[in-house]
Amino acid sequence: MLRSPIFCLFIFLLFLSCKDESTVDIKPNLNKKEASLLQEKAISHFQKSNFNSSFYNFNKSKIAFEKLKDSSNIAFNLIQMAYIQQMNGDYYGSKETLTEALPYIRKDENYLAAVNNFFGIADKELSLYDDAIYYYSEALKGAKDKSSKQAPLNNIAVVYIQQKKYDKAIKILESILNKNASLAEPPTKRKLRILDNLGFAYFKKGMNKKGLALMLKSLTLRNQTEDLYGSIESCLHLAEYYSKTNSKKSNEYAQLAYQNATKLNSVDERLEALSFLMTNTSDSKNTKYAEKFISVNDSIIKIRNNFKNKFAKIKYDSKKEKDENQKLRLEKAENLLSLQEAKYQRILFVFGIIALFFVLIYSRKYYRNRNRIEKIKTAYDTETRIAKDIHDELANDVFHAITFTQTQPLTSDSTKETLIQKLDQIYIRVRGISRENNDIDTGVNYLQNLKEMLSTYNSGTTNVIINSIEKVTWDTVDEIKKITIYRVLQELMVNMKKHSDASRVVVKFDSNQKTINIDYVDDGKGSTREKINKNGLQNMENRILAIKGSIIFDTEPEKGFKVKITLPK
Repeated sequence: MLRSPIFCLFIFLLFLSCKDESTVDIKPNLNKKEASLLQEKAISHFQKSNFNSSFYNFNKSKIAFEKLKDSSNIAFNLIQMAYIQQMNGDYYGSKETLTEALPYIRKDENYLAAVNNFFGIADKELSLYDDAIYYYSEALKGAKDKSSKQAPLNNIAVVYIQQKKYDKAIKILESILNKNASLAEPPTKRKLRILDNLGFAYFKKGMNKKGLALMLKSLTLRNQTEDLYGSIESCLHLAEYYSKTNSKKSNEYAQLAYQNATKLNSVDERLEALSFLMTNTSDSKNTKYAEKFISVNDSIIKIRNNFKNKFAKIKYDSKKEKDENQKLRLEKAENLLSLQEAKYQRILFVFGIIALFFVLIYSRKYYRNRNRIEKIKTAYDTETRIAKDIHDELANDVFHAITFTQTQPLTSDSTKETLIQKLDQIYIRVRGISRENNDIDTGVNYLQNLKEMLSTYNSGTTNVIINSIEKVTWDTVDEIKKITIYRVLQELMVNMKKHSDASRVVVKFDSNQKTINIDYVDDGKGSTREKINKNGLQNMENRILAIKGSIIFDTEPEKGFKVKITLPK
């Protein structure tokens, strides 16, 4: 049984909310696998010295990890990209890449130390020595043990040598050797690099003998451990050492450095070795070395510029692709949002229709109940009025007639005539009460019935005048308004008869295209404004307002009673 519209609405919404929509999203796992594969591919290319392909795949891997918000792998890829840029002489580009990595490594000390170290290398190669020392010092702060502190300390010492601050460089390098007993044996690449740099610093300081001993020792050990790249550095330092005292030996070390650098494709070291050979040679070979120097230098400039352009293009293309993908994602999100909004609008529309349906049902039930109550109240009022009329008027007349028959001889003709008159008056009163409460004929006889009803209240003491009632085209007035006019005028006449004591009553009708106007005037004793709502006048007002009309009462004691009624057609 449907008991409450609100309850039904709640059940409907509960049904909608219980719809289960679950999806299993496996895309993040696929993205992580794809990003990892790209990273492995980049490392493989790097090991094969395919720097362009390695840089490209590291960049693609970084973008994939950005979608997953994997800060650690994003930082790793960016550091590798910066390292590749430095290896190919793109130091400014490497600094941009390292700067891009900074937001992802704020809490990772290992990555932060590596990034600061790479910043230092870039600034050293760009001759920004103070900045290089700052970043090497920052890298040193992130070092966790003595072993990891050696590289940044050695790098700081190398920069001091470049700045001709030899005492500072010697102090740092000596402290590394003295504080790390583990460096004594066996020889390692790191120890040999420190030995060589310390010997070179001694030489620059003017401590030639001591410096030469350490540089030769470092070269010997490097050759024994097959540290080919380290031996290039030792040979270049020895070539510089002998450049002003023994040009032959200087050339020998320069030639050895050039040969090893050529094997390892170390272009910067080849150029440095050629510069010593050109300086130390004064014959025709000088021209040969100069031509080689120019050729290698031009080639490396071209290659490095090419690498710079390729790295920049890879980053530009990836940024463009990322922006386009972002735009597509935004468009997709907007489309999904529009679809979602349309879905919610449909749900709200359905909800509105259902709510309206229940409101209509409730309203219909409410108005039906109200009409039923009004009918009951009207019936009750009618019964009360009839009972009052019978008690106040008819019962008294019947009682008088009975009394008359009991007290007067009925054999007399005059008595019989008087009794007949009394009975006739009672009959007329009964017909009047019946007429007041009968159904009203709103058809073609309405005008005649209305005139008869008003004329009924004519008497020897009251003259009822009806003016212009035919001016109203009653056929165009709807049934409810006809009934309302009839009942209101009837109540006015009853009220006049009971309370007014009027000798003259005028009821005037008027009509135009939109309204019907009725003016009632009597010359009775009138009433105070406080009593207007009594004597059935409130019921008249309710009837008129129910059909969107207006009624105005105007009365004062001993000045008659006036009513103006206006009704829409």
